[in-house]
Formats: sequence, structure tokens, C-alpha cells
Amino acid sequence: MARADQTEIDLRIVIEQPVIGVRHSLQAKDDTPLDAKSSREGEPLIFDFPIRVAPGPKFFGDQVRREGPVRRFVYIRIGQMAGDCGSPWSRRMKIDIHDIDDALLERAMREGEVIETIVIGTAADGTPACATVRPTARRIAGR
Repeated sequence: MARADQTEIDLRIVIEQPVIGVRHSLQAKDDTPLDAKSSREGEPLIFDFPIRVAPGPKFFGDQVRREGPVRRFVYIRIGQMAGDCGSPWSRRMKIDIHDIDDALLERAMREGEVIETIVIGTAADGTPACATVRPTARRIAGR
């Protein structure tokens, strides 16, 4: 629940071109997989979750991780880390949220819209993308 100085908004991460059959999940508050799914035919994987935004902006929530005084990000767990013990991969994507444009944040807070971040799920070598993955797009999306 948001405190008086915080506004809850919804984020959506869309993983386009995921490696087929590889499990992905959000990272839960207790560092376990949350909402695990895999692509059967190359279709995008979609993860929706709430965060809280305070003036600054500052970001809070069960999926929000921190690194230093400013950097905030969300982990997408992959393969074994997403609960697939038979996967040859055990890695995470790190998707920054501290750099979301102020205009998008203001619109999401004012109108209750979803901020959608799109990333590519397959690295140049054909394996699941990992480490810091830069968005290819970030926009307001329909519910």
C-alpha cells in the first residue's frame, strides 16, 4: 500500500524475441521466481506489476531493487533462476527503471496508465539476454 507521499502505478515489461522454451520470471520480494512463463513459439513474454513512486522521483515496491543512491531496477530471472532446474541457463536481466522519463511518470500517476518497457530477450549469440538490458522502447500502454 502506498504511503501518503507515494503514488502507485503499474509497470509492464515486455520481452520481445525471447529464446523459445526458456523460463523467465519476475524476482519476488523474497528473491524467488514470481509469475514464471516461457515462450512456445517466440511470442513476447509480458510481466505486469505495481510500483510506488515518491517525489524525486524515488521508486519502491516488491520487485524494485536498488544499487547505490539512485539506481533502481527490476530483475527478470531466467532458466534455473526462474525455477526451471533442467535449464542450461541460470541468469538474470537487469532492467533499469530510475531513468523513466518524467512525462511518462506524470501521465501514469495522473491518468492511471501503464508504463510499458520493451526489451529484446535474445542476445547476439542466440542465448537469453542477461545483465543490464537496455529498453528498445518505453511508452504509455493500454491496460
